[in-house]
Amino acid sequence: MRGVFEALGEPVRRLILELLAAGEQPVGPLVTALQSRMPISQPAVSQHLKVLLEASLVSVRASGTRRLYALDQAGLDAALAWLNGLTDPLSPFAQPLDALATEVARGRRTRRAAAAEPQAARPSDDQGSQTA
Repeated sequence: MRGVFEALGEPVRRLILELLAAGEQPVGPLVTALQSRMPISQPAVSQHLKVLLEASLVSVRASGTRRLYALDQAGLDAALAWLNGLTDPLSPFAQPLDALATEVARGRRTRRAAAAEPQAARPSDDQGSQTA
């Protein structure tokens, strides 16, 4: 999570992430898309990509002589989890509470099953009192 929000603080980097949301892309098309909106050089775009890479918001892979950039889902998920923690202060307890709810339900089922067994095993009073 180190540097994620510093990286997101720059409008150009946020725009790069929006462009990468469409799918994996090499630097060239990213530069062209950015240049259609603002004056920016290819080295500047590469520097922004480097910052996003260091913040784990994008990933890169080599394909021949090209480097293809894509959103890094793990980094985005970590940032989202942190933000969700701000809006839901109980989120760190969600999983343990879910486990507790499961155990409570299991206990109820066990008690119901135990209570139903003796009733099913014992003959009903109506059957014994019938006369022929």
